[in-house]
Amino acid sequence: MPGAFIVVEGPEGAGKTTLVKRLVARLVPLGLDVVEVREPGGTPVAEAARRAALDAELDAAPLSELFLMLAARADLVTKVIRPALEANKIVISDRYDLSTLAYQIAGRGLPAEPVMRANRLATGGLRPDITLVLDLPGAVGLSRQAAVGKTADRMEREAGAWHDRVAEAFSRAGGDGVVHLDAQQQADVVEGAAWRIVFERLAETFDLSTG
Repeated sequence: MPGAFIVVEGPEGAGKTTLVKRLVARLVPLGLDVVEVREPGGTPVAEAARRAALDAELDAAPLSELFLMLAARADLVTKVIRPALEANKIVISDRYDLSTLAYQIAGRGLPAEPVMRANRLATGGLRPDITLVLDLPGAVGLSRQAAVGKTADRMEREAGAWHDRVAEAFSRAGGDGVVHLDAQQQADVVEGAAWRIVFERLAETFDLSTG
């Protein structure tokens, strides 16, 4: 498939959203067509699933949470990500399938094999070209969020041990295109390391001579 699919992953407070926006800000001046998305979200169906999954009053059961996340991902892949890639655009996503491994498998304790099989069905087997994993201890991420006064959603309100399992799962993640970055470093340092990786990959496909 043409285009390029880049994903930023990591636990709460790791700086995913910040890094995504910084990468987009570097790519757009190069004349590249960039599509920024987040998970769950990005389509009406996906946004509705996001609200249901993260609403503390609804308190979705683990399996319900999983299927809400997969429904959101399936709609986003079908309606936004695949069409953008087929149009030779660059897609940068705040979260993708490693979040299922970390949150629903490691965090909720759901069985890995059937969950990942369901995920492959939801994505049609679409894999990122690069997955940048921001490694950060769970407690550090939560303290960062508290320091900036972020209102916690249902998952962010989970106990510290749950966040530790999620963070550990991210730190162990591997596979083609997976690159780990130390999110305890300054944001500028993390951005620089991420940009070198992204630039090298995109240079294989796109003309980055103006950069």
